[in-house]
Amino acid sequence: MSIKAKLEAIIYAAENPVTLEQIVDLVKESTPAENEAAFKSDVRAAIEELVAEYASADHGVEIRQLAGGYRMATKPEQHDVVRAFAKSLKPPIRLSLPALETLAVIAYKQPVTVPEISEIRGVDSSGVIATLLDRKLITTAGRKAVIGRPILYKTTKEFLLRFGLKDVTELPSMEEFEKLVAESFQSDLYQAEKAHVSSAELREASSSMEEASPAGASAELNRASEDSAQPTPAPAGRPDQ
Repeated sequence: MSIKAKLEAIIYAAENPVTLEQIVDLVKESTPAENEAAFKSDVRAAIEELVAEYASADHGVEIRQLAGGYRMATKPEQHDVVRAFAKSLKPPIRLSLPALETLAVIAYKQPVTVPEISEIRGVDSSGVIATLLDRKLITTAGRKAVIGRPILYKTTKEFLLRFGLKDVTELPSMEEFEKLVAESFQSDLYQAEKAHVSSAELREASSSMEEASPAGASAELNRASEDSAQPTPAPAGRPDQ
């Protein structure tokens, strides 16, 4: 892969403007250079070539230099069509944890019935099915040939579109899925512990501030004056209590 192709990929993927120094650090890991100054100059030249290429009328996007870095953006003359496209997009799906768990079971075990889903999750999942049906993430797939003939459920094309999958074979393995869940849980646990510690530190700091406040100091002086016949001198820099 050429350096210019790498630069194009980096700038395209960057959410915020990426600086020349950041780009150089990223690219030199896969493209060792003997002379760093010369390499940086080559990278700058390649970026300028990309800027010039995207500036042509054949492209609807351009590379802009913003806040000391580079970022791709749509050209001003294309804003109307982009705005119309953005309005046509479906809003992002927000699912609860029970809904995500149920959807995961259906995705990996499909076709599957509600009793089977509930047995795997350990809780009743019938209430979540309606939500997933309403979002068109799952659909019915006939009935299972057992007593009671419960309804079978499977994922839909909308599910593939929403999660960027070609088909269900692209789903991560159960081991990978469990690892991702475990990592997510550990991250959430760390954040919760961090928030708990921060709250404790805040309470401790607040308590210390109360003890050091003028009201607290005044109370200490009053107690001291009761134990001594001699008046207690005021602290330096403060008027007598």
